[in-house]
Amino acid sequence: MAGQRGPLTLRKIADELGVSPSTVSRVLAAPGEAALRWGAPETVARIRAYAEEHGYSPNPQASSLRTRRSGLIGVLVPRLQDYVLATIYEGIEEAASEAGLSTFVTNSLDKPENQRARTRMMIDRRVDGLIYGDAHLDHRFLDEVHDQGVKFSLVSRSAGDYPSATVDDMLGGRLVGRHLADTGRRDVAVVAGLEFASTARKRTQGCIDALAENGIHVPPERVIYTGFDPAGGRAAAERILASGSVPDAIFATNDFAAIGAFGVLRDKGIRVPDDVALVGYNDTPLAEGGAVPLTTIRSPMHEMGRQGVRLLLELLAGRTPESVVLEPELIVRGSSLTQ
Repeated sequence: MAGQRGPLTLRKIADELGVSPSTVSRVLAAPGEAALRWGAPETVARIRAYAEEHGYSPNPQASSLRTRRSGLIGVLVPRLQDYVLATIYEGIEEAASEAGLSTFVTNSLDKPENQRARTRMMIDRRVDGLIYGDAHLDHRFLDEVHDQGVKFSLVSRSAGDYPSATVDDMLGGRLVGRHLADTGRRDVAVVAGLEFASTARKRTQGCIDALAENGIHVPPERVIYTGFDPAGGRAAAERILASGSVPDAIFATNDFAAIGAFGVLRDKGIRVPDDVALVGYNDTPLAEGGAVPLTTIRSPMHEMGRQGVRLLLELLAGRTPESVVLEPELIVRGSSLTQ
């Protein structure tokens, strides 16, 4: 472009051709005929021809990934203040450092608009690849990232067929269900967590399946999806108790939600474990040190992070790694055992 000042940008291309910057970005990021999702054939051809004529890289993200120029891995989590995600991130940082890479992490608060904005920010910083700890089961957003040629792995949660490092949450839930059945509990409620997270769905389903194998039915109204935090646990427990009958066991798919549920039970004079057995998940430090030590599932959080890096490095090397599923362990404490 004669007389142009400064580097050629997506906006300058868009202004010159009379299309939107987002259309230019999507067309140049998509390989082959995939670009036709974002424009008519003639529009795609014009954008590509103009970019080639003026020396604009057709896919700067993919170029960065191939050349590994930054030595950076971007990590996206719901909330780094969450102990589980913080521990997973420690594993990520450790393994990345051993591979000569640096990491930086940002929070999405599990909101799709934040996921998109934070991902764009990371791509703009020329990360070599991404690790997501906030995958949603519908994986529409991840499909968008994949279509841009960006390499990524998942930790904590799984989604679609994307490479992930997780604990066997279905088995973890089953261990809880068997334990509750073995200790004589027959009316079980579940504080299930976030409905769009694989962790919540699998832990809940595993528990329900194991109980069913022991002749114990969990009706839908006994399964309450809320947040994984204490506030979510409180809200779920209040809804469970508002039904009019007190269950003899509550399984919370996160230790912090279990602590929130415990607060509601305590406030209403319901004793743990004499009246209600309470079980959490993840075996965080608070589990053992509470007023009543919490029965929970121990998950290898640090190793999950390390494996997430290994998967990403495999992808960056052009290989197709298999997802990693780590072993959970039932830790029995006083909250589910009567004297």
